[in-house]
Amino acid sequence: MSGEPGGGPGVYHERQRLELCAVHALNNVLQERRFTQEATDEICKRLAPDARLNPHRSVLGTGNYDVNVIMAALQSLDFAAIWWDKRRPLEQLALSRVHGFIVNVPSNVSLGFVSLPVRRKHWIAVRQVGGTYYNLDSKLKAPACVGGEGELRAFLQEFLSQGPCEVLLVVSRAVEESGGWLNPE
Repeated sequence: MSGEPGGGPGVYHERQRLELCAVHALNNVLQERRFTQEATDEICKRLAPDARLNPHRSVLGTGNYDVNVIMAALQSLDFAAIWWDKRRPLEQLALSRVHGFIVNVPSNVSLGFVSLPVRRKHWIAVRQVGGTYYNLDSKLKAPACVGGEGELRAFLQEFLSQGPCEVLLVVSRAVEESGGWLNPE
């Protein structure tokens, strides 16, 4: 696992470019550059082959990919994305079987140094590297240490309690099929 680009030793972290947060979240959760804008645009075309305006990305061609693109990208690598049911306590997560998290959060829009009164959705990755969980948000200059399992659950709960936020569990196809991402009740 490389520490490039921008993540320091052992932690891969891509920084935000255009509206490519979904691409960066995918690569950051995978801890390597597996997807590009071109590759995710191809996924969009496969998802809506006859659409004049593709509903899975920005009409401006700058990214802003939706969850269907993330799910298809992960499936192409034998992973699955599972929506976390916010009604469940996070203690039910079998963290040892979860590869990482992709979280969709509201984010302020800015033009240069000016913040606009508009909020858009932003994809971020959270992943364990070397026994420590990191917030791999592409808008951060460097990965932010979250800590251990308890701190991770508190970190995710903070997002979930703030309103419109979704958490996707990134798991292997085998874990998805077995339901192994949940601790037995």
